[in-house]
Amino acid sequence: MGHYNKHIFSEEAHNNQALKIIQITSGRGPAECTWVVAQVVKKVLEEAHEKQLKATVVQREAGQENGTVETAIIQLEGKNANTFVASWVGTIQWIGKSTFRKFHQRKNWFVGIFEIEQSKDTAFHEKDVQYQAMRSSGAGGQHVNKVSSAIRATHVPTGIAVVAMDSRSQHQNKKLATERLKQKIEENNWNQFKNQEQNAWSNQMQIERGNPVRVFEGSDFKKQKEDKSYKKERLKLKRQDYNE
Repeated sequence: MGHYNKHIFSEEAHNNQALKIIQITSGRGPAECTWVVAQVVKKVLEEAHEKQLKATVVQREAGQENGTVETAIIQLEGKNANTFVASWVGTIQWIGKSTFRKFHQRKNWFVGIFEIEQSKDTAFHEKDVQYQAMRSSGAGGQHVNKVSSAIRATHVPTGIAVVAMDSRSQHQNKKLATERLKQKIEENNWNQFKNQEQNAWSNQMQIERGNPVRVFEGSDFKKQKEDKSYKKERLKLKRQDYNE
C-alpha cells in the first residue's frame, strides 16, 4: 500500500458528510482482473463526473502488465456521494476473453469495490493544549527544583500528554512540550492510518465470485443493458402458471 496521504484524512473531510472513499481491487487475482480494475477506475471517474461529483484517485498500485491496476483508492465528494457509492460497492463482473492469454477458456472475471471507513485524524491546534507548570525531577542539583520550570502539555480532545523538563527556562520547556505533543499526535494519526490500511488489505481476500452489482462485457467494456421491460419475467411467470 502507499504512503500516508493527509489529503484523504483532513479535518475538513470529516466535517463533510458527503465524502466517501472506496477501494477498487483485483483481489490478488490474475492479470485479467487487474485489467478489469483499470477499466472500472475509468468508469467510476466518468460516472462521477456525470453526477457532478469530485473524484480524486488518491492511491493507485499498478499491475504487472501495462495499463493494469492491482488496487486503487478513490475519494468522492459531493451532494450525492452516498448514493453513488452505494450503487458501486460490491462485486463487479466482466465477461470477455483474456487480453493476455489468447487460448485461455475462462470468460468471467471478478473484482471488488469496498467502502473504506474514514480515518479519525486529529488536527493539532495549540488552542486545544492545556499547559501546567511543575517542578523538575531530573538531574541538575538544587537549582532545578527551586522553580517550577518543567511543563506538562495535554491535548484536551485526546488526553495525550507530554512533559518537558530539559531546560531551566519555562518558556523553552513549553516550546519543547508543544513540539513533542504535536509529534505524538501525528504518530497517533499514523497508527490509525496503518490500521485502516491493514483493513483495506484484507479486502483483497473478500471478493465474492457472484452476485455482481454491475456486469460489463467485451473488450470495449460496455455495461450490460438492464431489461426494463420485464418481458422475460412475465413470460417466466406465465410458464409457471401453465405448469401448475
